[in-house]
Amino acid sequence: MSMFCYQCEQTSHNTGCTNFGVCGKDPDVAALQDLIVYASSGLAMYGHRLRKLGVDTPEINNLIMESLFATVTNVNFDPKRLAAMIKKQHLELQNARNTYLQTCQQQQATPENLGGPATWQMADSIDGLIEQGIQASVRLQIQKHGADIAGLKELIMYGLKGTVAYAHHAKILGAEDQQVYDKVLEIMDFLTNEEFAVDELLANALAVGEINYKVLELLDRGHIQNFGKPEPTEVRIHPVKGKAILVSGHDLKDLLELLKQTEGKGVNVYTHGEMLPAHSYPELKKFSHLVGNFGGAWMEQRKEFAEFPGSILMTTNCIQKPKESYQGRLFTSGVVGWPGVQHVENRDFAALIDSALALPGFTEDSTDEKILVGFGHDTVMGVADKVVEAIQGGHLRHLFLIGGCDGAESVRNYYTDFAEEVPEDCAILTLGCGKYRFNKLQFGDIGGIPRLLDMGQCNDAYSAIQVAVALAQVFKTDVNKLPLSLIISWFEQKAVCILLTLLYLGIQDIRIGPALPAFITPNVLKVLQEKYNLMGIGNASQDLQTILS
Repeated sequence: MSMFCYQCEQTSHNTGCTNFGVCGKDPDVAALQDLIVYASSGLAMYGHRLRKLGVDTPEINNLIMESLFATVTNVNFDPKRLAAMIKKQHLELQNARNTYLQTCQQQQATPENLGGPATWQMADSIDGLIEQGIQASVRLQIQKHGADIAGLKELIMYGLKGTVAYAHHAKILGAEDQQVYDKVLEIMDFLTNEEFAVDELLANALAVGEINYKVLELLDRGHIQNFGKPEPTEVRIHPVKGKAILVSGHDLKDLLELLKQTEGKGVNVYTHGEMLPAHSYPELKKFSHLVGNFGGAWMEQRKEFAEFPGSILMTTNCIQKPKESYQGRLFTSGVVGWPGVQHVENRDFAALIDSALALPGFTEDSTDEKILVGFGHDTVMGVADKVVEAIQGGHLRHLFLIGGCDGAESVRNYYTDFAEEVPEDCAILTLGCGKYRFNKLQFGDIGGIPRLLDMGQCNDAYSAIQVAVALAQVFKTDVNKLPLSLIISWFEQKAVCILLTLLYLGIQDIRIGPALPAFITPNVLKVLQEKYNLMGIGNASQDLQTILS
């Protein structure tokens, strides 16, 4: 049986990848990732019941976060590391099973006779694991439950993948909440049921959005506690002379540790992709050798990494198949993996630094051009009185949130066109790597407030939500009645959980693109349209005219 995957926006023909993933994963990797999700479900079944019996489950929580994160699009393509993770899952599943039975005996409770993934036994070969993964394929869920139910189940699971990825980020920064883990276990356990009602599935999808809102708050807190509050900062976007390291992905903790280890060694550090907002954090920008940003969004990396004359660190996610020209100077960290690429353990960047010192670096300074970042919710709300005054005085007609994930399709030029056509009496909030479509354009200001406000990474959606909620309170209305429109670009599972959060908060009239998720069937989309007026993007000029009319 061939693979089947439709978890991201770039999926083949917007129906599903069946021979080879557009992301670069082959059928074997796809099967191993499906098995990881299946094994995680078994862990959640025991974890959920242990929590109801009052037993702490930190090992289960951590392993589910790490495991599901590894299956997010463009994270881990290394069969050996995936197989090692599966072995770790199997050992923990056995421990969880024994702990559950022992706890029931101690508390004189009758243990449930669990089936499905709770009874999984690991195959004794890589081929056997791949076959087990094939038997856990989404295609079989579609055959069993039909496209609508299977699609809703996957909507929930993909949302959970994004949520635990953000929870993983937050935990690294010392911000976590047991209620988050408990809810994740509960929802994953629910997904192991045999029968489902559409209303029940939709309710659980919104529950993912609710818990993700909490996770985004934790992550925001973790960033501020570790790195300080973001502040408006100009970032150089062309290189300077010297040895160089490029850091991509999302992990600011990795960046901080790298900056500490490179201090005084004559190596300049550059950000790439979603790491651009790092320059706005006081505890990061105080390092003088964090000199600027190189390149754009994640999907340009094969071209940009090849052009970069230093070493490269890929954190968290967004890795693509490396070119031979730079694979030997590419390093991964955390859950990221690609076969044959050097992996950094325990944030020991010695080999990465040695590699950078042995490479030529940039031989001369380039143009000193800069862009402005650092408009987190504290900064924006610090000028809230000016924003309110501008709206009330008719100087600021409308706010547009244009952001999210970027991708390679030419249809994504929609977001560039939309931003360029936004009238001069309107402002743009942006976040995520989608901003690279227009963040080097000149938009000017309105009464001293920049018309383009970069609010950070995709995981800084919390900032945008807080700004919207605060403005709604000032105007004594709800968010849907504000002069605010959301124009969202999506790509992978982090974007899915953010969408579910927006729906949980009752946000209406969201435009999402470039294509609607393949796992949201026409029947399910009809429900979302009726309840939230969720819609796809169309023509930029026409959509803009409709919004402002």
